[in-house]
Amino acid sequence: MDVALLAVAVAALLTAAVARRLNWSAPLLLVPVGLAGSQIPGLPDTAFDPDLVLFAVLPPLLYSAALDSSSLALRRNARAIGLLAIGLPLATTAVVGVVAYLTIPQFPLAAALVLGAVVAPPDAVSASAIGRRLGLPRRIMTLLGGESLLNDATALTAYRVALAAAVGTGVTLLEGARTFLGAAIGGTLIGLGVGIVVAAIRSRLADPVMESAIGLLVPFVAYLAAEQVHSSGVIAVVVAGLYLGQRSTRAGYATRLQDTAVWKAVDVVLESFVFLLIGLQLPSVVQGLHGRSVAEVVGASLAVLVAVIAVRLLWVYPATYLPRLLSARIREREPAPPPRGVFVVAWSGMRGVVSLAAAFAIPLTVNSGGPFPGRDMILFITFAVVVGTLLLHGLTLPWLITRWGVDNEEERRKDALALAAAQDKAARAATEVLDSLVANADGDPAAVRERAAEILRTWSEHRAHAAWERLGRSEAELGESPSAAFRALRLRMLETERNVFLAERDSGRIDDEVLRQVLRELDLEEATLNRE
Repeated sequence: MDVALLAVAVAALLTAAVARRLNWSAPLLLVPVGLAGSQIPGLPDTAFDPDLVLFAVLPPLLYSAALDSSSLALRRNARAIGLLAIGLPLATTAVVGVVAYLTIPQFPLAAALVLGAVVAPPDAVSASAIGRRLGLPRRIMTLLGGESLLNDATALTAYRVALAAAVGTGVTLLEGARTFLGAAIGGTLIGLGVGIVVAAIRSRLADPVMESAIGLLVPFVAYLAAEQVHSSGVIAVVVAGLYLGQRSTRAGYATRLQDTAVWKAVDVVLESFVFLLIGLQLPSVVQGLHGRSVAEVVGASLAVLVAVIAVRLLWVYPATYLPRLLSARIREREPAPPPRGVFVVAWSGMRGVVSLAAAFAIPLTVNSGGPFPGRDMILFITFAVVVGTLLLHGLTLPWLITRWGVDNEEERRKDALALAAAQDKAARAATEVLDSLVANADGDPAAVRERAAEILRTWSEHRAHAAWERLGRSEAELGESPSAAFRALRLRMLETERNVFLAERDSGRIDDEVLRQVLRELDLEEATLNRE
């Protein structure tokens, strides 16, 4: 199994590299490649391990997404995200459960609700990747990202409640609501606690390598700590990621640059691995269908697939426009989005690895000792819904976005204006700091100003002194070199500029996404100054 998983990881990365080279959506290539690879005779078994996915894959992916999310944007869109991440999975669980109960002969309602909870959470990795590549408006990306961060917690909690009823453990709706509330509160407190402790430790290290190494452990620690006390590990990971992501703007430049590179690499490896693994599950889900007719299996799968798509379409439009019809305050604060953008959100319901992991985690037997009713059908229908939504939505969504012109061109113009204003303010503040430093420097101010001006006009002397410095001559022997003077002054200017941009973000004049772009430019310049 270890060799098989390593082979899957290598094949997944090679396939993802081809997709990136061709500017294709990697998941849409990885899933068909996995389906084709599953039919090659003699390949080692790669049976799906739900524990591997739920502990080793899901937490780091959620944590990485949370680090890149804007807590300010999430708060601004809390109502819409809540309707998508909490209301929609519960509605999907109920509707799909009823459809499965009516469609599949001798299928208990409790088992049907388990299926509904399994296929309830969309996997927004693919939609977000497509949206970033095609330039979707920021609010749509915020909604999809916020939904993907929180809907897993809702669906997995509903899954646990439905599973308890299916295996024979009595549970009421009130107990289910209490379980969900306890999981949410406990996960939030644990995630916040982990984030605060890690932030305090990292702030005292001043060692970028160790800070990034500790960051790699955060999602696993938060998830495991929450699960041990029967809270939501998903919410704990998300809260820890949001807290540390917000704090990262005040961390050292080297830590930010290194964290970005590390988590981008982790995302590529894990996302490629899970999407190829999805396609490879076809033989194992088909083998379990003993004694079932093709018509029954195909009919039930299509019915559930249509129900999953229809529920999202029928939910998103009322959830978008009904609050605005009922509340004048919402109408004033939030202009109604265009129907095309709403449809893009409604059509971004691809299912993914969380659904398959939940399906494979269903026990083989119930408390009475008999087999779990319809487990084989749940596995196959889940697989059909995952593959069907990935291919259907994934192949049509780019065309719809391009055809309808749903882009962020207007946002880019506004961002450019806001950034120009912030940059002007930051430049003026940095210049004032420079003037203050030069005016208060020891020695003749005029001479210091002339030296600083000469440093900024030419790099030739900087290169000459840098060569001597590399030979090991101390600053006492050389005097204050032009490179040292330039470096000290420019670092203070960069610090001032960074503080101005943070203040602009905190006041809402620029977005977190713009702030990250600016901070990256400042971090790269600071890294150049500190390259020794």
